[in-house]
Parts: sequence; structure tokens; C-alpha cells
Amino acid sequence: MAAHPKFSIITVVYNNVRDIEHTITSVVNQTYDNIEYIVIDGESSDGTLAVIHKYQDKIAVLLSEKDKGIYDAMNKGLALATGEYVLFLNSGDEIYDLNSIENLAKLSNDADILYGETILIDEDRNIIGERRHKVPANFDWKSFRYGMNICHQAIYIKRSIAEPYDLNYKLCADIDWVIRCAKKANKSVNAHQYVARYLVGGMSKQKHKESLKERFAIFKHYYGTIPNLFNHGIIALKAIWYRINYGKPQD
Repeated sequence: MAAHPKFSIITVVYNNVRDIEHTITSVVNQTYDNIEYIVIDGESSDGTLAVIHKYQDKIAVLLSEKDKGIYDAMNKGLALATGEYVLFLNSGDEIYDLNSIENLAKLSNDADILYGETILIDEDRNIIGERRHKVPANFDWKSFRYGMNICHQAIYIKRSIAEPYDLNYKLCADIDWVIRCAKKANKSVNAHQYVARYLVGGMSKQKHKESLKERFAIFKHYYGTIPNLFNHGIIALKAIWYRINYGKPQD
């Protein structure tokens, strides 16, 4: 019998009336029938809630209240989730296509982590390319030492190994979260397919320098000071090579 786990998909949103419907429809129109959709809204005042309410009958949980930031909102969603796997799909991002969850479910047997590739899209929902970092063939907690090579929207974590986000991090708590989860994982499965569409220009992109500093601190914590300095030298060389050959990266 094919695996049929429940997937808890959590969307965090605040005042994003332009993009929220794209995210919602990418979830509620999935061909897979065992999805728990959780939407955490930060008390939006721009019409976002009106859009969300259009899909109320397909949303398992809708919570709209003030929060202490995006990762606090994510923790609220995680605490409400009951599925075997959790995915954080922020407002503006989309599941790649309507068969994606069904395809992942078929691969989920004994997997603690499911992951795949991500396509980058612009504000008009046009595909603008692939991420600079390719996903690793085999993923473990050390795989991020040369950069976050799996997009947060493209990694499904078994809820039993998922811990709350560390609110001490303001921009890169997702990196810390994935590493902590991966340290507890016994089996990770590469889907070998696109599983997400990522809208470029998020908070870490807008606050790039602060994000890099926080990421460096996280990597130093897990990989050690000297190895982290060496690894960042490799990251810098790869970034220079990419820019020379392909121009400024979009992600």
C-alpha cells in the first residue's frame, strides 16, 4: 500500500494581500487529500484576511493575532500542527505544482526529511531561474556548511523531530532550525524534482548584511570557528565564480 501520511503546511502572513492567494491556491488545489493547512496571520489590515476567508472551508486552522515576528508566528503554527510532516510555505511562495505533495507522499516511507529543488519566481509569478545552490544528493546536518543549499520552502520535516525556532535569531532562524532537525534525522530523501516556487526578495534579502552575520554565527556554532572560516572562503570563491559566469544571483 502506498504511503499516505498527513502533511501539515503552515503559511505565515502579514499584510500581503498581493501574494497570499497564490500561496493558498497552490496548497488547497493539491491532488493529495491528506493535507492539514494552517494559516497564521499577524492581524493583517490590508485585505489579506478577506482573501484568506474565501478559502476558509479548506483551511484547517486560521489564527489571526499579533506576534513577535515571523519565527514566533512559525512556532505558533508548529504547535498547532498534527501531521506527520511539516512544511513552512510563506506568503508569496508556492508549492511547485498540484501533484507535488502526492509525489512526495510516494517517497515518504521511513523518511525523516523530504526535500527537492526550487524554482525562483518574480512578483508577476514568472519563472526567473534556478537557485544558485543545488540541493545535495544526500542531505545531512553538515550539508549547509557551504551555504543553505535547500530552500526552506522545499524541505519537509517529520514533526516528531521538529523543535521550535530559536527566537534569538531574527533573520536566519530557519537555517538553525533545519540543522537541528537534520541532526536528529535518520533518513533524508531527495525527491529529485522541483517541489517549490520561491518569490525572490524576502526579509533576509532586504537585510543582506545582517543576514550574513547571523548565518556566519550559526555556522560557527555548529561547524566550529576554523572550519567555518575555511568554508566561507569556499563560499566566497563560489559566489565570485557564479557572478562572473552568470551575473548577480537572484536568491
